Amino acid sequence: MTMNRAVFLDRDGTIVEEKDYLSGPDQVMILPGAAEALKRLQNGGFKLFIVTNQSGIGRGYYTMEDMHRVNARLLEELGRHGVRIEKIYFAPEAPEQPSRGRKPSPQFLFDARDEFGIDLAQSYIIGDKLSDLECGWNAGVKKSILVKTGYGAEQEPQLADKRSAAIVVGDLAAATEWILAADNENDLRSD
Repeated sequence: MTMNRAVFLDRDGTIVEEKDYLSGPDQVMILPGAAEALKRLQNGGFKLFIVTNQSGIGRGYYTMEDMHRVNARLLEELGRHGVRIEKIYFAPEAPEQPSRGRKPSPQFLFDARDEFGIDLAQSYIIGDKLSDLECGWNAGVKKSILVKTGYGAEQEPQLADKRSAAIVVGDLAAATEWILAADNENDLRSD
């Protein structure tokens, strides 16, 4: 079986503007350059997945149906740019509730590996929180990338001793540049 490479993406603060507990499709605002960046990753041979903690459901701030409507709007907007998200994995639990997949758990990345034949060692995760990076590290991805959009800028100081294990960039477009450059460098080395 041929293994696929993937980029796992946090949703809020990474692809779309961070809104505390995004609950309505009309609130979906894709960050500048994000759709184009995702299209470039897709064209570069990466399958795209969203992995998102949605504690607002567990906290009672919005419903599962609200989240599905938000996701449908996001997929519709990305689709206009030719971007295909293979699957959205979500953890609806509040932080204090037991959860199979709530980041930093790597479970959803393992699920994608098993369901889609993803080679995690050749894949990446991009997010705006330390829990996104930890999810990637726990799953054994090639690199975890923190974007400074969303909560990223305020989360960056928490990296401290883990700084060498992460890449920190301004936004999703910069993360895409980094991944494609690293990928190109690997291709050159294997020639």
